[in-house]
Amino acid sequence: MTDSRTADTARAGAIASVSLDRPLEDIADELGRSFAEFGFGVIRDHGIDAGLIARAEEMSKAFFALPEATKRAYKIEGGGGARGYTPFGTEKAKDAKVHDLKEFWHVGRDLPEGHALSDFMAPNIWPSEVGGFRETFEDLYAAFETAGARVLKAIALHLGLERDFFEPTIADGNSVMRLLHYPPMDRADAEGAIRAAAHGDINTITLLLGAEEAGLELLTKQGEWLAVDPPAGALVVNIGDMLERLTAGRLRSTTHRVVNPRGEAAGRARYSMPFFLHFRPDYLIDPASLAAASDSESGAGIAADSASYTPITAHDFLMQRLREINLA
Repeated sequence: MTDSRTADTARAGAIASVSLDRPLEDIADELGRSFAEFGFGVIRDHGIDAGLIARAEEMSKAFFALPEATKRAYKIEGGGGARGYTPFGTEKAKDAKVHDLKEFWHVGRDLPEGHALSDFMAPNIWPSEVGGFRETFEDLYAAFETAGARVLKAIALHLGLERDFFEPTIADGNSVMRLLHYPPMDRADAEGAIRAAAHGDINTITLLLGAEEAGLELLTKQGEWLAVDPPAGALVVNIGDMLERLTAGRLRSTTHRVVNPRGEAAGRARYSMPFFLHFRPDYLIDPASLAAASDSESGAGIAADSASYTPITAHDFLMQRLREINLA
């Protein structure tokens, strides 16, 4: 466990790197300032078991190594990619002219029959070809949720809110865990090629495992691409469009992309596991409501700008954005 306070102090102009094992009051403002400037932060000591991560990585690789026909049997037509398999070359970034060079699998929340939100969330499906797949990824999903909820508590403190402000907004939320595979590129121009075009995330916050493999870059306020280079095992966390909207732009949903690395790594496959933490589908994203709950200068600023944002439910916002990226 890392407990050095000096290690948590971001270098001037650098993305914050903090230990989530520290008291949240000690890290909230550093993390919040990083989200306001870059839209990104790095989280160490996040509590997700290293053995669980290792098993998940091996099972992800085992699934993507299956024959194409086997994988495609788990594609749900008309499901918007919300569960199961999405083939290579399906998703594309908003306004992009070409599809991203990736395939992925989605695990979502399983709700009991008759749940009030069951119309918004389809049941999961599980591949029978990889033993232990369901148990491993159900455990990882739960661990991601726990870490994400703690990050949101820190964000709440930074915004002058009660630390548990976000708990009811994400209870039974439509969060999705994505297993990502970028196949190896053998073209002559593989070095520096774009594997995932510049885009912003739709959701509340994203927690990403696997970003230590070179390639993730964010677009700074100055219009320059900045590489995100976390230590091994750390989580990269970024703000999604829903939280940017709720904070009237105080926290940034930053444009980012994945480029193919240069040198020997250019011919390797890339694997990662982002967790897209979502609000409840029926949660109304309304900056005025957040501003009214805040006792800080941030709240006053959000209140002043809230009229620029029309209230919209999380589900309606999600569907609007999924249509834009060719998944609905």
